Amino acid sequence: MSVTLSTGGNDGFLKVFSDFKEHASGKGIGWLDSIREKGIAKFSELGFPTPDNEDWRFTNVTPIARTNFGIEMNGRPKVSKQTVNRFIFPDLTCSLLVFIDGRYSQELSSISELPEGIKVLSLSEAFDREEELLQQSLSAYADFENEAFTALNAAFMEDGGFIYLPDKTVLKNPVHLLFITTEKEKPAITNVRNLIIVGDNSEANIVEHYVSLNDSVYLSNVVTELVLGENSTVGHYLLEQESKKAFNISTLRVQQARSSNLRSHSVLLGGALVRNNVHPVLAGEACDSLINGLFMPTGRQHMDNYMVVEHASPHCDSRQFYNGVLDGRSRGVFHGRIIVHKDAQKTDAKQTNRNLLLSDNAQIDTKPQLEIYADDVKCTHGATIGQMDENAVFYLRSRGIPDETARDILMSAFTSATLESIKIEQIRSYCEKLVADWFVQRKLSKKA
Repeated sequence: MSVTLSTGGNDGFLKVFSDFKEHASGKGIGWLDSIREKGIAKFSELGFPTPDNEDWRFTNVTPIARTNFGIEMNGRPKVSKQTVNRFIFPDLTCSLLVFIDGRYSQELSSISELPEGIKVLSLSEAFDREEELLQQSLSAYADFENEAFTALNAAFMEDGGFIYLPDKTVLKNPVHLLFITTEKEKPAITNVRNLIIVGDNSEANIVEHYVSLNDSVYLSNVVTELVLGENSTVGHYLLEQESKKAFNISTLRVQQARSSNLRSHSVLLGGALVRNNVHPVLAGEACDSLINGLFMPTGRQHMDNYMVVEHASPHCDSRQFYNGVLDGRSRGVFHGRIIVHKDAQKTDAKQTNRNLLLSDNAQIDTKPQLEIYADDVKCTHGATIGQMDENAVFYLRSRGIPDETARDILMSAFTSATLESIKIEQIRSYCEKLVADWFVQRKLSKKA
């Protein structure tokens, strides 16, 4: 069964919500029903953001607002194991949770043996089996009071990944959350919700991976809440390889306790309109955050990276490194805010955004921001926008390297600066191949 969500304006979402909640996973759970009701009420109040909203100044979501999306409420399309294998990381042992059009597929998933107490399952399963853990954290951090797409997700969330590590546990093998969108006759929306809870003195690596099997029009509206306990370490990876006609709105909200360590990596390649929200809150003393990203739009793709790093406690360090490579008539955005609250003395924060324009028609808007309310801090930010360094090209050519090869070397060096910080070799190699393929496709399109 499917329903149409919008026929113009936000009222379309209201009309289908009552039908949706009668069929949704976890229906009848009081606190969950309450979140969904608050979510739809807030979305109705907020509406889709417009460029008048400073946080959305550079991204116009009118194409999303004007599209009639449907929600698949029953049925699950067939996808083969061979199809899934196209998107796994070679030679990497991990737990694999596969979601087809936003719904968990047990037959396509494989969960490796887990240490005692660790839980890796789908959110829809967790509604039945882990209600107490969910009630403590689900929607406790993602801001559906003020963020429209998060409110929409809260209203219609049904499935996603749920990962829980108790104190003093290590998840040796990464968890790969693979979201596959199949071909659709009509535009569809999925509201994936992931919840990751890591206890004190624990460690894990999580991969969110979004792909599609064709060039369908759809909206992935994703919210991930990641809770880090004291002295815990988490590597989080977001790989976005969706349809060039798709919309992707992703929000990663991280809550860090004392001395926790976050390593966040994003690689954005697909999508017609992509908004990547990353918001860690360094809530405990002596936290450390690395926010690392690479985005590579081409054609008429639009990729918006909105970062908020919030220092709420003293003696915390954060580093942001985002690189963009833009070609064709694409547009990129980097909007980074560092907020240092008054009690966050001895904060050390650095933000760097570098952008390489490969076309005269590509465009980038970069807006670094510092909001500092403490007086003993060290905060810096910087952004660069430029084209290929012709002096560097000339230098390589003077050493006998052909022009095309020289440019390949320089572009590879630019992207490698981001990918080198990915510590898991198999994931890094997979991303390097994606980037290499991007350059190959660029050459082929220019020769066509």
